[in-house]
Amino acid sequence: MDAIDRAGTSDRAPLARTPGTPDGAPGPRPREAAVALLGACHPVPTVAVTLLTVGLAVAAGQDPTGCALAVVAVLAGQLSVGWSNDAIDAARDTAVGRSTKPVVGGAVSARTVRTAALVAVALCVPLSLAYGLLAGAVHLVGVAAAWTYNVRLKSTVLSWLPYAIGFASLPAFVTLGLPGQPWPAWWAVTAAALVGVGAHLGNVLPDIGADLATGVRGWPQRLGPTAVRLLLPAPLVAATLLLALVRPGTLGATAVALALIAAVGGSLMGRRRPRVPFLAAILVAGVDVALLLRQGAALS
Repeated sequence: MDAIDRAGTSDRAPLARTPGTPDGAPGPRPREAAVALLGACHPVPTVAVTLLTVGLAVAAGQDPTGCALAVVAVLAGQLSVGWSNDAIDAARDTAVGRSTKPVVGGAVSARTVRTAALVAVALCVPLSLAYGLLAGAVHLVGVAAAWTYNVRLKSTVLSWLPYAIGFASLPAFVTLGLPGQPWPAWWAVTAAALVGVGAHLGNVLPDIGADLATGVRGWPQRLGPTAVRLLLPAPLVAATLLLALVRPGTLGATAVALALIAAVGGSLMGRRRPRVPFLAAILVAGVDVALLLRQGAALS
């Protein structure tokens, strides 16, 4: 969930030219292009969200067929979001020199990534609805929110909203596909939304400077890196506390203590080591996911 149309620069290569590839130079080989295409899907968040869906489905008591349907639908949606991100962001990424991006490095063309995104989102629709009409509709709302972020909301004060909607849709998608179509517990949806807001802050924090230089002024960019560093753990710790209160006990109390230590420690160390708050947020998010999966059948 990370993109917006980016204005080109006056000396930027024509759209027909692959970014990072000189005129007349041969394009990437098919195998290299395929590997680069996978790299352009934002593999870490794509795999993380897909695995989270697996865990939620198993914990909620879904059967193997239902688990498989939920997973392929979410995977298709995440692939479409990641690819659309890099396709839409190609010009801006080139302008700020993000050479680690496959499109910017010329390993795969923006056109190929754009086509892959459209194919993935087209597949996501029937796959989502195959899990259940109501469940599928909820998941497609989450995917649509992510695309809306990529196209427009990334550069607005509402940039956090698609993340909250996208993450909140996951437990709802999973439970609504169970027999009887039970609605998810309110606390599961709320905790997932809070994790989504934390994910947004953590994802943006390292790139705030480059984003501002290219005109992206979402919520975190307007707050600035110092405020984001301090705020980042808040929604994640709030999710931890909420999930711990659902089933009070030693494990929940330990999880809250661990989250607070990681959050406070990350914020303090972040003054000298900018990457530490993000790593601390990942730790807290992991605790939240573990607590969420622990609830099992209580999710619905």
